[in-house]
Amino acid sequence: MSIFAALADPTRRGIVESLARGALSSGEIAERFDISASAISQHLKVLREAQVVRVRAEAQRRIYELDPHGVAELSRWVEELKGFWAPRFDALEAELRKPAGRPRKRRKEK
Repeated sequence: MSIFAALADPTRRGIVESLARGALSSGEIAERFDISASAISQHLKVLREAQVVRVRAEAQRRIYELDPHGVAELSRWVEELKGFWAPRFDALEAELRKPAGRPRKRRKEK
């Protein structure tokens, strides 16, 4: 599954936003949502397979954090978009800032 397909789900985006603040155990993640722990587990599986998050074991706990590889891929895509759109937005802004020309005179109708 692609990163974008994985992030299409609002719960998975919420998980990623939570992990952006720091690593969390699967239990801590589950506490933040009103869905079952098994549903959270499935969401985490999708995010792992898309390389958005990674997991490590600490004793009996599973600790999840953002996967730098997946985040870098997403960041590259955003930078490409910015490279495409930034000059166009700059040109639009320049055009909008130009002073308005004189209004054209209307021709008298006979």
